[in-house]
Amino acid sequence: MEFSSFCANFAVLIIEFNLAMNNIDKKTILFSRTVKAGRRVYYIDVKQDRRGEYYLSFTESKRVQDGTEIVPPVLEKHKIFLYQEDFEKFQEAFNAALGYVKEQQVPDSSVDGFNSSDSAEEESAPLSDDAFSLNVNFE
Repeated sequence: MEFSSFCANFAVLIIEFNLAMNNIDKKTILFSRTVKAGRRVYYIDVKQDRRGEYYLSFTESKRVQDGTEIVPPVLEKHKIFLYQEDFEKFQEAFNAALGYVKEQQVPDSSVDGFNSSDSAEEESAPLSDDAFSLNVNFE
C-alpha cells in the first residue's frame, strides 16, 4: 500500500470515528433544559451512561471575555454529574439551601433570582412555602 493511499484511508477512519463519537454523544442526552442568566448559561441534561443508568449533568458556561468579528468569545465551563443514588440527598440539601436563602435574605427587586416577573402584583405577593423548592420524583 502506498503512503498516500494509507493517509487517505486513515483520514476516512478519523472522519468516521468523529462522526460516530458525535452521534454517541448526542444519543446520550435524553432531556435538556437551558437557563440563560446574563453572561452565564446553565444546561441541565439527563444522560445515560454505558450501563443504561440515567444521571444528571449540570453545566455552567460563563462568558469571561467577549469575542470580536475575528476572535470567538472565551467561555469558562464547569460541570457537575449527579448519579441516581444521590438524587434524594441532593434534593434535600438543595431545598435546605434555598430555604435558608429565602429565610435569611429579604427579597428585593434589585436581587436577581427572587423576582423574575415584570408584574408588580406578582412581585408584591408573599412567597409560598414551596416557592423555592426542587420537587422531583425519581422513582
